This record gives sequence, C-alpha cells and structure tokens, in this order.
Amino acid sequence: MNNRIGGFTLIELLVVIAIIAVLMSILMPALQRVRKQAKVVSCLANLRQWNLTFAMYAEDNEGQFPSGETDEGFWWIAQLEPRIQSYKLNPLWFCPSAKEPIRDENGRQIETFNIFNAWGIYTRADHGTLCADGIAGSYGINGYVLSTDPGTTFEGGRRTADNWRTTRVSGGDRIPLFIEALRFDLWPLQTDAPAEYEFAAWTSMNHMARCCINRHDGFLNCAFIDFSARKVGLKELWTLKWHRQFNTAGPWTMAGGVQPSSWPDWLRDFKEY
Repeated sequence: MNNRIGGFTLIELLVVIAIIAVLMSILMPALQRVRKQAKVVSCLANLRQWNLTFAMYAEDNEGQFPSGETDEGFWWIAQLEPRIQSYKLNPLWFCPSAKEPIRDENGRQIETFNIFNAWGIYTRADHGTLCADGIAGSYGINGYVLSTDPGTTFEGGRRTADNWRTTRVSGGDRIPLFIEALRFDLWPLQTDAPAEYEFAAWTSMNHMARCCINRHDGFLNCAFIDFSARKVGLKELWTLKWHRQFNTAGPWTMAGGVQPSSWPDWLRDFKEY
C-alpha cells in the first residue's frame, strides 16, 4: 500500500519561488509608478482645494488677494482663518511627497533638508500672529499676487508695483498663485538661476530655487489665479507670468537663448519650454 503524502518537491518549491521573484521584479516598478502617480493626484487635489480657499477670500474682499501686511510684519498666512492656518487642522498644507517639516515644534531642525521636506514648523515664537498650533507646509504663495500697497522695492529689484493683487486679470492660467515650494512665499525674478544641486536648500534671495524642486520627476504642481491647477515642468517655471513685468522670454528660456549646457546636471535632461 502506498502511504506517500502528496506535496511539492524541493525542486518544485524552488521553481515556484523563482517565478514569484520574477513576477515581483516585473510588478514592483509598475507599483512604484502607481504610488508616485497617486501622490501627484493627491497633491493636485490639495491645490484645487486651496483654489477654493483663495476664491472665497477674494469673493469676500472685492476680488482682492490677501495683502500680507500685518502688525507683526509681512505675513500673509495671518490673514487666513485660524482653522486654515493650522497645519494640524488643515492637512491640505502638505503634498504627500513632502510631509515632514524641517524642524519640530521645539525648534529642533532635522539633520538634512531637501525637496521631500515641508517648511516649518513656525510657532508663535517666530511670528506673533500665528495660530497656537504653528504653521508648516509643502506649498508657497506667489508673493506677486498679494494686494500689497505699491511703492515698495525689495532686494533684487522686486517691486510691489508689479503685483497682480486681484483675480480680475487676463491670462490667469499662466499666473502662479500657490505652488509646491520650500518656503511659504516666493518672489521669483527672470534672472534667478536654478539650484546647482537637486537637493540643495534655497539660499539667499534666489526665489526661483524655492520652487524649482524635483518632487515629481521633472514636474511640480501649481495653482493659478484663474483657480485652475496642473503639473508644471521645472524649466517651464521661467515661462510663467509671475508678475506684471516678468519677462517670459528671459535668459533661462528657449526664447531667451538658454543653452542646454547652462542648466545644472540634475535639470539638464528635462523638457525645454
């Protein structure tokens, strides 16, 4: 009588394991792409919700964006409702690819700061007008949309006279409103160069480097003052109409004669605009 119990032999088990390994090697890159795409979609959804926030603010203020001017200094976030200010109460502050702030609520900074970190956490000790929870996020406002009084010139020739201030302008689909960034605000110039290294933190007054960051494989997400939102190519940033006098054919554009060799290595192979 044959009492042999049926089952896999060692060779059969090894073959099955090998097949599973091959399938995993094929499927993992696809799963990673799906995961990345899901983060992009979620980030865009955040920006569309921010469009609603800014649209309601403008509706309540005769079509004007916040001025950014407060008793404690220039701080546009203080002009939002406390619930919207709070990074704890408002998860829309964070792109899924950049959720960890560069420092904690006690002011301790993490060892490295790169494009996959959020800015903040800024507390009342930093800005007196902040909500009790503090402020942190993955996005920054285009400072030129603010309804700041004209007549002020900042370092580098940034003029408040060039600000848009209102939603009532043409070509709003090319004017950035809110964008993925390493700081809560930015005032780019057409002469601002990209960062030399992909993971370099922005420095000094190079405001374009605050948003020219490779979070989404050559793209980042941006909301515009017509309240649309879409992916923007990193080199496309220099062709957007950041302020009224911004030269969209400046030295970092194809129209302005930029050469492939002019771009830093990490940016060089991305699409030209």
